[in-house]
Amino acid sequence: MHDGIADASIITDMTLPDNPHDDTDAGAATRRRIALWLALCAAMVFAMVVLGGTTRLTESGLSITDWRPVTGVLPPLGEADWQAAYDRYRTSPEFQTRNFWMSVADFKTIFWLEYLHRLWGRLIGLVFLLPFLWFLARGRLDRRLAWRLGALFALGAAQGLMGWYMVKSGLVDRPDVSHYRLAAHLGLAFAIYGGMAWLVLELWRPARPPPAARLRTHARAVLWWGALTVLYGALVAGLDAGMAYNTFPLMDGRLLPPDAWALTPPWLNPLENPALVQFIHRTLGVGLALIALVLWWRARHAAIGRAARRAVAATALMALVQTALGIATLLSAVALPLGVAHQAGAMVLFTLALWTVYELGATACPRRENSSAPIR
Repeated sequence: MHDGIADASIITDMTLPDNPHDDTDAGAATRRRIALWLALCAAMVFAMVVLGGTTRLTESGLSITDWRPVTGVLPPLGEADWQAAYDRYRTSPEFQTRNFWMSVADFKTIFWLEYLHRLWGRLIGLVFLLPFLWFLARGRLDRRLAWRLGALFALGAAQGLMGWYMVKSGLVDRPDVSHYRLAAHLGLAFAIYGGMAWLVLELWRPARPPPAARLRTHARAVLWWGALTVLYGALVAGLDAGMAYNTFPLMDGRLLPPDAWALTPPWLNPLENPALVQFIHRTLGVGLALIALVLWWRARHAAIGRAARRAVAATALMALVQTALGIATLLSAVALPLGVAHQAGAMVLFTLALWTVYELGATACPRRENSSAPIR
């Protein structure tokens, strides 16, 4: 995006580094170490997205009203510090219009979740940057891989700025963050996670079977359809659209509620009308399950490898699970455990769709003789 989804070259069309590997045991071992490090970083981003969803669902995200990237590492250490943080929160629109009943003790319960969310983001940055610099200094990265890792770090830094830009929108005149900025924040998290996950696949399994072009095109459609569904899920969350029309498959007895096109000009409705945004999101979700099932049906007798067959089947199964989680979340009026599970399910489905695209892709690039700095 800039709507939060990275360019396709970052996720679905990544080619291997100039010299993806040498054939020595040392080269293979280095690739595995880099892949394991990136897998850890990706797992931390996965947890970050789930934690961010929990922060959003518990309405804790506006409890810290300033952004101090360095000094903000430490939480309030005494009663005076807590009182100062509480006094800053009392000036926010959220406190003045919704949480005016909160005492300092009540404030602490929402503060800690947002603090943990921010602290975890800083920790991800350190866990990524320090090994990256070590691998770079030791000459373990070729030029192309180094640039790609540097781009991922830059995206991570941009994500921190985007997070604060999102929070600021809820500290001005209304106690809600911009749903556009929320979608950008979530989409960028998925892009970072997807970039890391793709590199893990390349480094861990550089050799792939011959391509299945038609199935890969279908798998890409599943991936990008899923990405669009995620973005609309963020719009639903930002507009609190999941709190209304808590019936399925109809919306209070109608296929499309009468207020779906209530805003003027009409083009605002697909982006800002909670009724239509929810309708689009639930339609995308059901459609995603259907196209994933069609992919599985087409792949049953196709000449593809065992790993690709497993990836396709797992993606189709998870699409059904995610649809069920979405329906349950809607019917419960976004109960916290179901809302968190639904967001985690989106990450799992995205991972499986990415794996499917990889397994159905072209063979690894041939080894080049003039690598600038081979992995060793």
